[in-house]
Amino acid sequence: MRPPLRTAAVLVLVGAVLAVLGVGSAQAAGYRYWSFWESDGGKSWTYATQGPSVVRPDDGAVQGFRFSVSADSQDSAQPRRAPDFGAVCADTPAKDGLKRIALVIDPGTAADAPDGEKPPAPRTACARVAPDASTAEALASVAKPLRYDSAAMLCAISGYPRSGCGEQVDGGSDGPESSVPATASTAGDGGATDGGSGGGGPSVGVLTGVGAVLVLGVAAVLQARRRR
Repeated sequence: MRPPLRTAAVLVLVGAVLAVLGVGSAQAAGYRYWSFWESDGGKSWTYATQGPSVVRPDDGAVQGFRFSVSADSQDSAQPRRAPDFGAVCADTPAKDGLKRIALVIDPGTAADAPDGEKPPAPRTACARVAPDASTAEALASVAKPLRYDSAAMLCAISGYPRSGCGEQVDGGSDGPESSVPATASTAGDGGATDGGSGGGGPSVGVLTGVGAVLVLGVAAVLQARRRR
């Protein structure tokens, strides 16, 4: 026999709440990776929309890299040093036929470090490279060894970390390298913002759908009361 309408409505409400909780848990995971940043021309950072091998900065540009755990570009940690070309390249004079790129390399905090590793101190470097050089080439000139994975994702700068590449953390077992979000610092066009909501909670679309279910559930309860 079918359950009363009111009971069915209550079940719908409970299911909707569980769906919200389930989505929040599923999206709570983060990924440990190097993110890529650019100066906006002032004293602040902007998350790069292209990978470091695609970006070919002009002379006087400032580029940054930060190692941290984050779910997407919306909550990714910025380099902790302000972009300041004058300070970084003060001791590297200009040279004809070359450009200077200021690099800020921030290995992050101990909380973001893989097990058994300690992050080195943040550092800056002034790369003097060919006029058509990419950010990846500038980084390679001052921060070797670099390590990339088979998908051309930047895994290590100056040997840090020793292993791992975009592994999933804080959300269960480690996922494969391919599960890292597209906001990671890849050698190609991997830096585009994914438009996420930031904190790893349910997306706007999911919340809208659940809200519609809740409205229908409330309407069913009210209808059942009228028929009593």
